[in-house]
Amino acid sequence: MHTAIVLGGGFSLLLSCLLLGHAFGSGVPGALSGAKLFIPLWLIGAGVNMWLGVSQAGYSVAEEFPIFLAIFGVPAAAAGLLWWALA
Repeated sequence: MHTAIVLGGGFSLLLSCLLLGHAFGSGVPGALSGAKLFIPLWLIGAGVNMWLGVSQAGYSVAEEFPIFLAIFGVPAAAAGLLWWALA
């Protein structure tokens, strides 16, 4: 359940970056900038989630790393596809 919530947060952040980029960056070029900005922001967010899983939930890095890859990879792949489609 936690993974689904975090993925939902990732897609919410992606949508926010796209909309803010579109609003402040004059249309589609701004949305592209928003997609580019999302990827490092989400890498930090997914890394914080992994750190919390290791330090507070008691999981090992080996247990948490595949979850990190999924949590980072799915929204980042969506951002990459949008970036490719809008370019």
